[in-house]
Amino acid sequence: MNTWNRFWQLSGFERGVALEASVVMTASWAGLRLAGFRRWKSALDGLARPGTPAQASEQDQLDAAREIARVQHSVAGHLFFLPNCLEESLTLLWLLQTRGIASELRLGARKEAGRFEAHAWVERNGEVLSEAGDNHLHFVPFDGPLGSMETETP
Repeated sequence: MNTWNRFWQLSGFERGVALEASVVMTASWAGLRLAGFRRWKSALDGLARPGTPAQASEQDQLDAAREIARVQHSVAGHLFFLPNCLEESLTLLWLLQTRGIASELRLGARKEAGRFEAHAWVERNGEVLSEAGDNHLHFVPFDGPLGSMETETP
């Protein structure tokens, strides 16, 4: 019950972001498993209907992006499943795109104890939005847009 009390104490903007985040994160959980990364990302891009680029100052846009990321991350801890970094990052990217806030999905990799590991995060002008701390620093980001990493077929 405490969770619902905190939800109703949020501003209208924050409640809207929380509801959207819960729906998109749950859909991403299913979409990645059913359609795969490329198809699901393409579907999200198509559904985003990018908002008009924000006319606010760069600082105001950054503050809004941080607030959206904070709410989205909080939602992730209250779902029926524990979202992974890719599900959270795709959700945050979608939330920002629909509000006209430019951002980038970043993917990185590392080899740890003989195992290949990957990580996803969202950046705006080089600032990491999707996580607290420096976890992403332990991963080498792939260069270039995600489309360039896909195998082209003739």
